[in-house]
Parts: sequence; structure tokens; C-alpha cells
Amino acid sequence: MTEAGRRMGARERFLAGAEEAGMAPEILRFPEGTRTAEQAAAAVGCELGQIVKSLVFLCDGDAVLALTSGANRVDTKRLGELLGGTISRADADGVREATGYAIGGTPPFGHARQMRAVVDPALLAFETVWAAAGTPDTVFELAPDELVRASGAEVGDFAAG
Repeated sequence: MTEAGRRMGARERFLAGAEEAGMAPEILRFPEGTRTAEQAAAAVGCELGQIVKSLVFLCDGDAVLALTSGANRVDTKRLGELLGGTISRADADGVREATGYAIGGTPPFGHARQMRAVVDPALLAFETVWAAAGTPDTVFELAPDELVRASGAEVGDFAAG
């Protein structure tokens, strides 16, 4: 991350990433928090499956991003097969280093480092989905095709099942 990026707050970094992706999302803030998929779905009044969980894993030591439906869990074996490596979960410091954001507020794009990303096909079944907007109490709405485009993700089935 650049020095200027480090000086910016999470909201500003998110908005800069959104602008770079050609988006101008409306950010909704919920003081009670949207850290978990369940909290986010309750806050915005949508189905749990419409929540995008931006989860950072390590694939043979390299950070990767799994954009998962809030109703699903990641099968790390399937994710490893999809990405061609061994998967382990990134710790909180690793998530912040790779993305520039804290766990619970990680958006699906605009990260500190370029990462390979995959998106859960279950998210494509919805007209709109909701994702974190840089902090654990903010979210924004977008269409699944915008999610795929803005994140540069490939679609792949890696949900536990």
C-alpha cells in the first residue's frame, strides 16, 4: 500500500477502490455492526445468501480472496483444487496486510495488494448482493455481475456441501 493509502481511512480507501472500478456505491452504515453475514442480512433486511463474505485465505502462502455467499461455508479442499494449491486461513494481520482492511469490513475489491479472487456461484442467483464497504459497520449493494467485474474474480464452486 502506498503511503497516501495508509494515511486514508478505510471509507476513503474503499471509495477510491470503487471509483477505480467505475462504481459510485451508496454506503449504508449500521452502528450496531455488520461484521458477520447474519448481522449484515438483519441490518439490510435481505436473505443471508445475498451477503458477500470477503474471506482471505493463503494458497501455498499467497493471499487469495474467496467471495462467498453468506449462506455458505468455504470447503478449503475444494478451494485448493480450484486454485491449484494448499489452502490455509489467513490470520487477522495477514488479512489486513493483503487487503488494507480489518476482518468484518473487507470489501470485495480495492485492496492493498492484487489477489487472485474467486466468487461463489450461489451469489449469481440474486438480483443484488450486499458487501462490506471497508468497515465492520458499513455495507453497499451491487449486482452480482458488478461483483465479478470489479473484483476480477473467476466463478468457481468451492462451497462446502
